[in-house]
Parts: sequence; C-alpha cells; structure tokens
Amino acid sequence: MTFSAPPLPDYARDLGHGVYAIDTGFQRPNFDAAYLVIDAGRAAFIDTGPRFAVPRLLGTLAALGLDAAAVDWVIPTHVHLDHAGGVGTLMRELPHARALVHPRGARHMIDPSALYEGALAVYGAEEMARSYGTLDSIPAERVLNSHDGQRVPLGGRELLIHDAPGHARHHHVIWDPVSRGWFTGDTFGISYREMDTDGRPWIFPTTTPVQFEPEVLRASVERMLSFAPDCVYLTHYSRLGDVATLGAAQLRLLDEVVAMGLRLATVDNRHAALIDGLRQIYLADLRRQGSTLSDAEFQRLMDLDLELNAQGMGVWLDRMQRQARA
Repeated sequence: MTFSAPPLPDYARDLGHGVYAIDTGFQRPNFDAAYLVIDAGRAAFIDTGPRFAVPRLLGTLAALGLDAAAVDWVIPTHVHLDHAGGVGTLMRELPHARALVHPRGARHMIDPSALYEGALAVYGAEEMARSYGTLDSIPAERVLNSHDGQRVPLGGRELLIHDAPGHARHHHVIWDPVSRGWFTGDTFGISYREMDTDGRPWIFPTTTPVQFEPEVLRASVERMLSFAPDCVYLTHYSRLGDVATLGAAQLRLLDEVVAMGLRLATVDNRHAALIDGLRQIYLADLRRQGSTLSDAEFQRLMDLDLELNAQGMGVWLDRMQRQARA
C-alpha cells in the first residue's frame, strides 16, 4: 500500500520539512507568500497577506487534513499590510491560536485603526478597498509580544524568534531548525521569480518607508547569515537556497544604494532622482547576472518597488539631515 500526499490547491506548494508556501494572490502571482508550518499535527501561519488571502490560508489547512483547532500560532513578521493585513480576520477563524507579534507592532493588531488610517493616507480609498480591505482587531488577551531569542513550541519542533530591524523597527524573523531556514519577511530582501536568470535568483534590499536604517539592516542580514542557513523563506517571494551568495549580493547592492542616496541628498527633485538612481543600480546588477529582461518588463515588474524604495530613502535622508542639524 502506497501513501499519496493530499492534493494541494494550485496556490499552495509543499516546500518539504512540513513547510508550505501559499500564494496570497496579492497584486500578482508569485508576489506575496504566506507560510504554513506543520509538525506532529500542530500548525502555525507565518505572515498572512491581506485579509482577502484568508480563504486561501484556510483552504490549504483543510487540504492537508487539519481543522482550525490545530493552529497554535499566527506570527506576522511585521505589521505592514501585505504581511499582516489578514491576521485579525484569520484569528477569528482559529479558536485556539495566539498571535505572536513584535512588541512595537502588537498594539496595531489589537487596535488596527491607526494602521489602517496610515495606509489609507498612502494608498487612497480606492486602492485600500481593492488590495487590502478593512482590518479586523484581535482581543488583547490573544496577542503575545515576541522577544529576541524566544523559543516557540510547535509540535515536535521549536521555532526561534530574533529581532530583525532595518526594514522596520517592528520586525522579527523566525528560525526553523528542522529546515534550517529563516522566515525573513522583508529584512532579507526581495526576489521575484520573473527576474530569475537560468534558474539563478536576483535579490535586492528593500528601503521602503518609513523606518529604513541601512546600518541596522546590514546587521540583521549578517546575523541571519551567521546561522549558515540552508534556505530563506521570503515573503516576496518564497523559498530560496544558496543563502550566503544571496546575502552577499544584497549587501553589496545596499552599499551602492546608500552611496547613491547620499550623493543625491540635496539635489532638486530628489524623489525623481532617487527613482532613477535605483533603476540604474538594479538594472546594472541584473545585466551583470546575464538577464535579458527588457527594460519595459523590468519597469512593469518594479514600478511599485522603485516608488516605495525611493520614498523610504527620502525619509531616511531627511532623518539623517535632521540628526546632523541637532
């Protein structure tokens, strides 16, 4: 008698070691991943995507023969809406789960009104309704603050939480000793599958607003690399190996991006100059890797990242200037 694994929905993928990637459907395919980790019949979700992704998360759980009562943890890496917009909605469906949230972000899961209003100011009402929807609150007693070095039991394994600022101060990452992989949120950068060259991924650091801190980000990446991981589980997008090479590549790009930003700190029309500077750095690095992706396709895929990364660099440069005057 042979055992066959249960069929998964077409938006979910078995990555081995009890880890499943779920395409949340946010923006476009292969853009935004949530993860389901299962061990000895117990489960945890790491990142959720926006609230519209919740049926996919629950559908994957059901396809694997587990019900909602099997989920012990919902762990957003940070509270940006493409990672945590669905946490409150998902928690309503999971009677025994607790949300484990960075202490700087936990209050936004208990009362998401300020989080929603901040996103509304950035994206506008139409985009909020299309991509994110409303945010559901979580009762305070179901929210736990994480801490650096925290061990989280899950079935027969123990996940490890590490503080990982640089992209956001309310960011932690999760180490899985079974797969020897990090669930990295945005701290270990972004890598889109459409930009792979001969199976080799291209990765870039994210500088999105409003808490980009390059020196702190470097330290967080180096801390993850010190574990000699076999893989990273990126939210954007999915599992990648050859982590040492990826880490070195994005730290090199980080240095280039920072140097470019400092050169342009006081130019006229700085935001447009930062967008163009990022575009040139990214494209040159892609071409060094042998990519033949057209400039037009690059622009289509990267338009939002260029805009948000330039915004984040502007916030960082303004902060640097204020500190220099103080």
